[in-house]
Amino acid sequence: MAEYDYDVLVIGAGPGGYVAAIRAAQLGLKVACAEGRETLGGTCLNVGCIPSKALLHGSEKFDEAVNGTFAHYGIKTGPVELDLGAMQAQKLDSVKSLTGGIEFLFKKNKVTWLKGYASFKDAHSVDVAGQTVTARNVVIATGSSVTPLPGVPVDNDAGVIVDSTGALALDRVPANMVVIGGGVIGLELGSVWRRLGAKVTVVEFLDQLLPGMDGDVRKEAAKIFKKQGMELKLSTKVTGAVVKDGKATLTLEPAAGGAAETLEADCVLVAIGRRPNVDGLGLDKIGLALNKRGQIETDHDFATTVPGVWAIGDVIPGPMLAHKAEDEGIAVAENIAGLTGIVNHDVIPGVVYTFPEFAGVGLTEEAAKEKGDIKVGKFPMLANSRAKTNHEPDGFVKIISDAKTDRVLGVWAIASVAGTMIAQAAQAMEFGATSEDIAYTCHAHPTHSEAIKEAAMAVTGKPIHM
Repeated sequence: MAEYDYDVLVIGAGPGGYVAAIRAAQLGLKVACAEGRETLGGTCLNVGCIPSKALLHGSEKFDEAVNGTFAHYGIKTGPVELDLGAMQAQKLDSVKSLTGGIEFLFKKNKVTWLKGYASFKDAHSVDVAGQTVTARNVVIATGSSVTPLPGVPVDNDAGVIVDSTGALALDRVPANMVVIGGGVIGLELGSVWRRLGAKVTVVEFLDQLLPGMDGDVRKEAAKIFKKQGMELKLSTKVTGAVVKDGKATLTLEPAAGGAAETLEADCVLVAIGRRPNVDGLGLDKIGLALNKRGQIETDHDFATTVPGVWAIGDVIPGPMLAHKAEDEGIAVAENIAGLTGIVNHDVIPGVVYTFPEFAGVGLTEEAAKEKGDIKVGKFPMLANSRAKTNHEPDGFVKIISDAKTDRVLGVWAIASVAGTMIAQAAQAMEFGATSEDIAYTCHAHPTHSEAIKEAAMAVTGKPIHM
């Protein structure tokens, strides 16, 4: 009789967890994955990345039809109407297809899905829905959930004060929406409902949007969103909320202190960040302590301080991104199998899927300057032939390189397809490319990605089209 039920038990079937489970099974290990949600894929596929992109894409098409973009291209339409129910239905179809795809992959790779939430009994024993399961290795991949804002209670069922999950499921377009938080989630979902007809106000505690991104990107973001019709209240904090007769009244104050004001909204989206899902795991039973941010610390191989227990994704330090978790899922499975699984955390791209998209990888200009002398090249999308042809003038590409070695330290882009463009930059940085390497790489014409080549040429002061 085997000493353990499984070689690997993964707790959580989000992007990190399901990828870890599949990769471990591919490597010949006996694998189970515990997931209490009715479908696989975690927050990302069910109520995050995927449904938000479905609504972003649909709302962009609606906006193009309503604001005259189609007419600009000679496409004449009659009166344009929104069928929100149909838009939400196609979103659900996308989610169903992808979550079902993971279930198929589990069956294909012989991964056992244990349906229920898991809690440690000891380092190698876990309770899943009343059943004790043992494993030689346990991988914690439980993801994250919305950070609550004191004084602003979320009630997704009522639909007045909602979190990202509630904002994805609204059955009507609010006349006035207030987004608390000027980060990725708030701007993406705020832009969806703005395009569908809501008046959107973004309240951000900091003095700029998109914390963590390059300074030039943050400044340009404010200009772009204002031009699109969003009202921005920066350096402002929300101290309370009252809901009455289907409306919310928020109390606002300057972040630095000062006189309070009120703001009324039909819908309030709380999007101030996310926190690791560690409650209920029974970490105290295995002696696993959290750091000051409530995260699980791991070593380079994603092993925790408890032998046989590993952790990946949003529950450990680093950006809370699905693709980071996926790469860590592959790496931890390979490490468990005795191979060498590595994730380069210095080269993890981040994307904001608004229109235009905002993307970056590596160091910001501000962070790079702190490390030493740098060179910066910048090229505007206004001078890019494909962007001009598509009437997409907003944005730029910015490349930061080491002044001595010319090695690329960071790349930042604002463009309609910046999220796709940034992959080239990430791959170049992974191979230690210099700006000259990129500048002398032939890029297809006419494409948005030519702006990356021109920005690289601009590092040494020789762009062609500027």
